[in-house]
Amino acid sequence: MFSSLELQQKVQQLFADENFLHEPRQLYEPIAYTLSLGGKRIRPFLLLAATDLFGGDIDMAANYAIGIETFHNFTLLHDDLMDRSPIRRGQPTVYRKWNDNIAILSGDAMNILAWRYFIKKQHPNLLPILQTFEQTSMQICEGQQYDMDFETRDDVSIPEYMEMIRLKTAVLLAAALKIGALAACAPDDDIQNLYQFGINIGLAFQLRDDLLDAYGDIATFGKQTGTDIKDNKKTFLYLQALEKADPSQQQLLTSLFKTQPDNPQQKINQVIDTYNTLNIRKDVEERIAQLHSQAATCLDSIHRPDEAKEVLRQMAAKLLDRNV
Repeated sequence: MFSSLELQQKVQQLFADENFLHEPRQLYEPIAYTLSLGGKRIRPFLLLAATDLFGGDIDMAANYAIGIETFHNFTLLHDDLMDRSPIRRGQPTVYRKWNDNIAILSGDAMNILAWRYFIKKQHPNLLPILQTFEQTSMQICEGQQYDMDFETRDDVSIPEYMEMIRLKTAVLLAAALKIGALAACAPDDDIQNLYQFGINIGLAFQLRDDLLDAYGDIATFGKQTGTDIKDNKKTFLYLQALEKADPSQQQLLTSLFKTQPDNPQQKINQVIDTYNTLNIRKDVEERIAQLHSQAATCLDSIHRPDEAKEVLRQMAAKLLDRNV
């Protein structure tokens, strides 16, 4: 079994060894730039950890790890473009550093590259691995569309929001674990429990992201804070606040979330002041803890020794107690 540090080093080495710069330069340079920014590399780590959990060969799973991280970064590249986000991981986003058209085309190329990594080698479970990747790719698109739809709806419910983030965020974390387990030819029931572990961690991870967008420090968070409020995103914080608010607070929130002021900081401050009055931060922390508990139950159900699961336990705790 590999330690958490050894798996992290393995992931870093995988990307250090890859050359993403080819011709035409304007197509590949944004890809190399995006992947050079690093980030947490959570998905390839989880994929290799899942393979190792079941005694599989992590070198055999290496291409899947590169592929899933390349795909993840493709979704971020296009997401930044659609949201007009200026900063990612503390650096200018691709559409800002180059332009919209290059961001679109380089993103498309990253998607194709991801599939290329998945089909590089034969594997007994290659078909279910590819089916998992295909299903997950489509679910992420569905989640992104729901996210955009919610911007113009005034009747979004918390269950609808949780389903949206399941599709947009959680399924890719869960798929990374499932693909890693498939690469190790793990038993079906263990694969299902590991997938549900990933779903719960993914939901909690996104709620933490929502919380950091409102309360994070840009110096450590690595991207602009308050953007969800500025862009009228119906996050868990907003929806929970609406449920708890009195009529005057509801009116204030709904009116603020219909505006696009030239200077949005006053709007952001008003919304966060309302969240503070309603103790929304505590509510989100409690939901995160609940999801973490559900994830732990799923992990406990996997038929592997407790010590073999420790890397995943540590990673889950780290993800849900982060400030970046």
